[in-house]
Amino acid sequence: MPLYPENPISFRVLYDSPLVRVRDYRCRACRGGPAAEEFSDQNDIVLMRHGAFAKHFGRRMVTADVNQAVFFSKGSTYRVSHPGECGDRGTVFVVAPHVLNDIVRELDPTVDERPERPFPFVTGPCDTDVFWRHREFMLRLEAAESQPLELLWADATALQLIADVLEAAFARQEMPRKRRRNGTDADHAGRAEAAKTYLASRLGQRITLDDVARAVHTSPFHLCRIFQKHTGVPIHRYLAQLRLRAALERLQDGANDLTALALDLGFSSHSHFTDAFRREFGRTPSETRKVAAK
Repeated sequence: MPLYPENPISFRVLYDSPLVRVRDYRCRACRGGPAAEEFSDQNDIVLMRHGAFAKHFGRRMVTADVNQAVFFSKGSTYRVSHPGECGDRGTVFVVAPHVLNDIVRELDPTVDERPERPFPFVTGPCDTDVFWRHREFMLRLEAAESQPLELLWADATALQLIADVLEAAFARQEMPRKRRRNGTDADHAGRAEAAKTYLASRLGQRITLDDVARAVHTSPFHLCRIFQKHTGVPIHRYLAQLRLRAALERLQDGANDLTALALDLGFSSHSHFTDAFRREFGRTPSETRKVAAK
């Protein structure tokens, strides 16, 4: 097998929204290199799932592996070699530029001086918790054909993963932390309450994070932060609890058609509803309905 076969790397889009695009990549190149120069046309963040590669730029080299998050800055050039066994695999996150800068601004306010290049580093730590959550996230995306995704969950989960790896990278670089932004606690609480109202009035609708953020006049990332601070739970979890508790009430009121109930409350299918219900309450909707009928 040649060191760098024709088209050694392949990409597969697993999720794509106005806020974030998630691609699975597989590289079949073996030990050797560096290969030809490559160019980044956008700001990418890569979390590794298997294998390793080395990134060369100028006289510098960094090794990317499953313990690292890797940052590719727009406009940068680099070459890649493979120091280990054949093949590596990871996830490429591409965040909408305004959302990415929103996240970075929380960690380094000087990003507004270089909005096209938000990464002042090439790698950063990927701790055990982030590594595990990343794998769980990818499993959910890969299973989306049989278990359709909750879009609000997917956006919020992806953005939180990105925020966590960026925070760890900035902390390691000892970059200046952002001063407290203008805006009072009352303003944050008001936006969180407005978001709660939006969710509660649309339980059966297909809701995206971008929809809610626009409705309450803030950015998607900022909404995630202030919502969890105000309520104690992530926004996608809050919506799921609203839907599941509404289902419980309807079951106790005598609802019989579980598929119709699931679809009416915004779940993608009977099985999606049943799985979520069991995780929340420790029993299935059918079991709950039998108890309520006694």
